[in-house]
Amino acid sequence: MKKALVCGAGGFIGGHLVRRLKADGFWVRGVDIKAHEFRTTDADEFLLLDLREPANCARAVDAGGGAFDQVYQLAADMGGMGFIHAAECEIMRNSMLINVHMTAEAARAGVPRYFYSSSACVYRDMMSDEPDLTEDDAYPAMPDNEYGWEKLYSERMAMAYQRRYGMAVRIARFQNCYGPYGTWQGGREKAPAAICRKVALAGDGGTIEVWGDGTAMRTYIFVDDLVDGIRLLMESHLEGAVNIGSEQRVSVNELVASVARAAGMKIGMRYVDGPVGVHARNHANARIRSLGWECRHDLDAGIAKTYPWVAEQALLAAGEAQS
Repeated sequence: MKKALVCGAGGFIGGHLVRRLKADGFWVRGVDIKAHEFRTTDADEFLLLDLREPANCARAVDAGGGAFDQVYQLAADMGGMGFIHAAECEIMRNSMLINVHMTAEAARAGVPRYFYSSSACVYRDMMSDEPDLTEDDAYPAMPDNEYGWEKLYSERMAMAYQRRYGMAVRIARFQNCYGPYGTWQGGREKAPAAICRKVALAGDGGTIEVWGDGTAMRTYIFVDDLVDGIRLLMESHLEGAVNIGSEQRVSVNELVASVARAAGMKIGMRYVDGPVGVHARNHANARIRSLGWECRHDLDAGIAKTYPWVAEQALLAAGEAQS
């Protein structure tokens, strides 16, 4: 039985990836600084470790007499746009420490395949009518935020370790991911989860606050589609960064409309000041599609699977707060 290590297994995408690897027949060790907030792990073994410490990274990759067949490095200090803008120092320091030590320890342990989760935040600010950016278009570099700069450096570090140690490195640049069993409140939630929460609490005919003017363009990928791409990429021959995301571009206004449809509600919007981020990011997905990958969920289909779960959490929490 092949063995896989998932760093960040207590997080949203990491938790879904653990379940996929188990379904694919792997023995899985999950590692995180915290347990999963919303469901029990499917990992065969789960270690609570602070991966900012090199000794903990060495412990994580110790497979007991051999190397893990695959290591997936998703652990990071990150959140939604509000957190990214408010916690620049924490993001750069904590995530960089994790990546410096995890990459080095995996290489030293002789791990044959290493996955690094990067982000579309490595790309510059764009306008919605600009041509799609390929992976090579990340250079000359001009990320919009420090989270993107940290990701870009960590990509280069992983590739340097591949050259030195012969460890096969696979790098995915994630677009905005959403789905059930993810953070939905507290400032670290992504836009789809935040909008689902706001709509559920506003109720039919209610009004929600939206940062900016609602015209910023985004692409959102449902978590099951992203995990499909991660697994295909890890087993593939593709070296260098690979974009994984939907080609359906929607404005924030359209995201709100999709959530309202899933809820069966009429919702008004009040625009307020807030950290909006880039105007748009348009990414080419030809590299991941060359492996036979396709995005199976459009926004409405993915939100239809996400909204009920977020609404249940939000309404339950609101009820508990009132009691």
